[in-house]
Amino acid sequence: MVLCLCCWVGGVDCDVIAVSWNSSPGLPSRLDQFENLDKHTQWGIDFLERYAKFVKERLEIEQTYAKQLRSLVKKYCPKRSKDEEPRFTSCLSFNAILNELNDYAGQREVVAEEMGHKVYGELMRYSQDLKAERKHHLQEGRKTQQYLDQCWKHMDNSKKKFERECREAEKSQMMYDRLDNDINATKSEVEKAKSQLYLRQHMAEESKNEYAAQLQNFNSEQLKHFNVSIPQIFKNLQDMDERRTVKLGETYRSFAEVERRVIPIISKCLEGMVTAAKNVDERRDSDIVVESFKSGFNPPGEFPFEDFSQNIQRTGSDSTIGTPKSEGGKPDPKHAIGRTKNKLWLFGKKPKAPTLEDLSHLPPEQRRKKLQQRIDELNKDLQKEMDQRDALNKMKDVYEKNPQMGDPGSLQPKISETICNMEKLRSEIHKNESWLAEVEGKHGSRSERRSSADVNHHAPHGRESPEGSYTDDQNQEHRSPPQPDPHEFDDEFDDDPLPAIGHCKALYSFDGSNEGTLVMNENEVLYIIEDDKGDGWTRVRKQSGEEGYVPTSYVEITLEKNSKGA
Repeated sequence: MVLCLCCWVGGVDCDVIAVSWNSSPGLPSRLDQFENLDKHTQWGIDFLERYAKFVKERLEIEQTYAKQLRSLVKKYCPKRSKDEEPRFTSCLSFNAILNELNDYAGQREVVAEEMGHKVYGELMRYSQDLKAERKHHLQEGRKTQQYLDQCWKHMDNSKKKFERECREAEKSQMMYDRLDNDINATKSEVEKAKSQLYLRQHMAEESKNEYAAQLQNFNSEQLKHFNVSIPQIFKNLQDMDERRTVKLGETYRSFAEVERRVIPIISKCLEGMVTAAKNVDERRDSDIVVESFKSGFNPPGEFPFEDFSQNIQRTGSDSTIGTPKSEGGKPDPKHAIGRTKNKLWLFGKKPKAPTLEDLSHLPPEQRRKKLQQRIDELNKDLQKEMDQRDALNKMKDVYEKNPQMGDPGSLQPKISETICNMEKLRSEIHKNESWLAEVEGKHGSRSERRSSADVNHHAPHGRESPEGSYTDDQNQEHRSPPQPDPHEFDDEFDDDPLPAIGHCKALYSFDGSNEGTLVMNENEVLYIIEDDKGDGWTRVRKQSGEEGYVPTSYVEITLEKNSKGA
């Protein structure tokens, strides 16, 4: 017979009480339901810890995933210098995608952290509390069972004693009756048997009373055990198990809420990736390529026909192929061949020019961009030095007003160093601005250069010659005309002549010592066939047909709309 589970299921006291018995009569065993509930509550705690282990492995997956994403972003987004910063929209969009992916990885880390704190950590703490509470309830149940067993033993011992005393009393009764009916028995023997009977009857009566008292006590404790103590312990175990179930439901919900809270931010990351994809502009990228590699040079002219049959005697019928007539005074094509040799580098190998500080080895447009970029960087560095100087001066003022805060003299070396750096930077900026002005043709108007040249030839000291030499003091400054790049004038001058767009008059003589330049004498009139492109050089043609570049500041230019060629 077993205890029904009304107390466990309904949480109320049950009137049906039954005890399971062992094979030995009279010895109650432990309740089967108590052992079953012991196993059930242990299973519940094991299940909770299993779920906690699941959450731990899940958050470890999130941590690993986030770590791998960050490593991937770092791998494809290395540190670059300012010159290597991407400018193309495709590169900028890819960098934006990497940034969004890095933010996405951060949200995965948030998920892992929240799971570890609000789910896994809470489950482990609750598991420890459940174990302690379950242990307490089971100990209370065992103590109650042990007390009931002890009461039963006392009752059983009193019962056995009563049974034993009753048997002894029956023996005494039989002994007394036998002697009393025996005519041969003496009076003393009969009296002794009678007193023994009275003693045994008294002892039996006392055992009976003790047994009755122990039985009453046992019945009372048993009633209390099955109607009060055990139902209360079962109810506590039931409440504990229900709280465990509720906690599992809460952690299930928390597990989902952790993911739900980061969904809006993850959605923004994905929207950012889509926006970055829409920002890719192929036309803008093409314009950047064109702007980056635009040189400012004109394409080379056509190659002339080289006639090697001039020295062959021809008959009258051989006159179908004649030697092309050369213009009067035009140099021999062989001369042009010599000049154009090793210059076919438009789509082939271009000879490497040495890297110069003024970047004159670069094409005009590239040179202008590089100089402007260098000036911007120098201005930023200068601003930093000025800010540092101002900060040091303020600190020095504070030290002078409050000597206990520091020695003002200790800042003077740093201030001097900063001022020295500022002077160096200003010098560099001025030098680069002069080179930039030279590229952009901002040395001054041509009329000013012409007037200064006239004065320099015929006039007073203190005026500047074309080479920039001063003769009125002993600190003479020599400034040479802009030197052409050896590879800058790789155009072919001996092909079909270009039409003249104007004429010019030489203000000064020019020796034309560099390749691609033209020798001219003062007051010589020349045809202009290509205007200054911003690099300080003008392409001209002599009356003889010889072409080349001369410094723009050395000539007085008159442009005409309808000028004839050679």
